[in-house]
Amino acid sequence: MNIYQELKARGFIYQETDSALIEKKLTTEKVVFYCGFDPTGDSLHVGHLLPVMAMRMLQKAGHVPTVLVGGATGAIGDPSGRSTARNMLTMETVAHNVECLKSQLARFITLENGEANFVNNYDWLGQIKLLDFLRDIGSRFSVNRMLAQKSVESRMENGLSFLEFSYSLLQGYDFYHLHKEYNCTLEIGGQDQWGNMVAGTELIRRMYDEEQQADCLTIPLLMNPATGQKFGKSAGGTSVWLDLNRTSAFDYYQFWRNTDDAMVKELLLKFAIELPLDECLAIAEQPNINRAKEILAYEATKLAHGEAAAKDAYLAAGSKFGFADPENLVNTSSTISALSAKDAVASLPETAVSADDIAEGVTVPRLLVISGICKSTSDARRLIQGGAVSLDDVKVTDVNFTLTAESFAAGSITLRAGKKNFRKVVLK
Repeated sequence: MNIYQELKARGFIYQETDSALIEKKLTTEKVVFYCGFDPTGDSLHVGHLLPVMAMRMLQKAGHVPTVLVGGATGAIGDPSGRSTARNMLTMETVAHNVECLKSQLARFITLENGEANFVNNYDWLGQIKLLDFLRDIGSRFSVNRMLAQKSVESRMENGLSFLEFSYSLLQGYDFYHLHKEYNCTLEIGGQDQWGNMVAGTELIRRMYDEEQQADCLTIPLLMNPATGQKFGKSAGGTSVWLDLNRTSAFDYYQFWRNTDDAMVKELLLKFAIELPLDECLAIAEQPNINRAKEILAYEATKLAHGEAAAKDAYLAAGSKFGFADPENLVNTSSTISALSAKDAVASLPETAVSADDIAEGVTVPRLLVISGICKSTSDARRLIQGGAVSLDDVKVTDVNFTLTAESFAAGSITLRAGKKNFRKVVLK
């Protein structure tokens, strides 16, 4: 299976200008391609990741990504998929956002050593004189064709400013500039970008009198069938950000771990891209759906936050909510298979007790208070009576159960109350 076929099998291809030519180029040439991101905020969210995953796959196949962050187009705002105009940002804010997005995208795309190009379209669009642009570029666009674009047509009733109407010309010019300066021959993006992307391919042909061909392909929008919303929102309706300070690795992991059952297969194919295609299909189709979610969450978190953070998030989540496959019975090449519940115990918050503390024994209710899980022994007793307390996975049923030094023969005991509260109690 070549890279084009894999992209198609994983569901990354929606529309194409010339499928046969795109496949031929991707399998016989080193293709320079680009994808654009407008810095309308200082962080991307998981809903932006589909084209990033495709870029990563293409880069690993030997092609050269050009990551464009639109310092110029971000100051205008793309009307695609919007019913109203965006709020205008200052140029200082846009410049700040550009740097934030660059650092986030660099976690997915290797930018060093000439393996990719990182560009800001303000560097060329900011230098163009208006009359030159209108004469040289505007004369090659048909207003009738632009009015037929869905992003324009859907806004005609509510109103569309000339500022937003010009967006398609600017994005088309971006492709022309990258074609001329970097020999970029392919643009990828979301399906709502089709009109803007085709504008670029047509501009290139017109600027070169049909002697040059550039192509584009779009990626289908990913919808959550449970909510009908675009993918990228948590259960509470908030965005899941790539900014490490806005969404922690644990919360990021939990977003993927809690995904709807109906989306697991599609998300594995699109976001567990480090795992072979056949393996993703096998994981999605085996009966342990929660293990599939753990692998998805681990792989997605590893890409966004790094392997160490993914391991910590997986172990912390497993400690709180339990592991779907504690014996690692589901076959996978993911490094998640090297982790176990024992690793989770090692990462639990600790409570130390001394030999003096337990010289005469310590009851489990008292230990629950010492560890900070319960505020009072009466609360602790109620938990025990409700069957919510265990020691080393053995349920405690006697509210007077007492631990002695002999109970700590292994050096520590794992104390659990309910599904979320764990402590490793260590004898020191």
